[in-house]
Amino acid sequence: QVQLVESGGGLVQAGGSLRLSCAASRVPLEYFAIGWIRQAPGKEREGVSCISKPDVPTYYSDSVKGRFTISRDTAKNTVYLQMDSLQPDDTAIYYCAAKRTVNYCSGYPNEYESWGQGTQVTVSS
Repeated sequence: QVQLVESGGGLVQAGGSLRLSCAASRVPLEYFAIGWIRQAPGKEREGVSCISKPDVPTYYSDSVKGRFTISRDTAKNTVYLQMDSLQPDDTAIYYCAAKRTVNYCSGYPNEYESWGQGTQVTVSS
């Protein structure tokens, strides 16, 4: 079973940037599709991005498209989420998660099987 650890969260002003990291242990990340899912207080979980095999299109939710970029460093067994032009509505706990079905990317949180502990992102206005 893959273990995932997120890092890179913090407090940033509106318009700023953060880069989240999702480091994996035990299993190479290329065996999985990796998603970033966020949950704000009082709201449902929202899948914001996903990356899988090179021939599978990445996924971005409409709320982050054009502002967030997902990438993978195979040598470091890490997936990144570069978040630019952050807004207060982006405030949430961000989780990375893995699913073994790699032939498509998904924004549905329930499809992911392994989850990290989450990292808090707070955007002040």
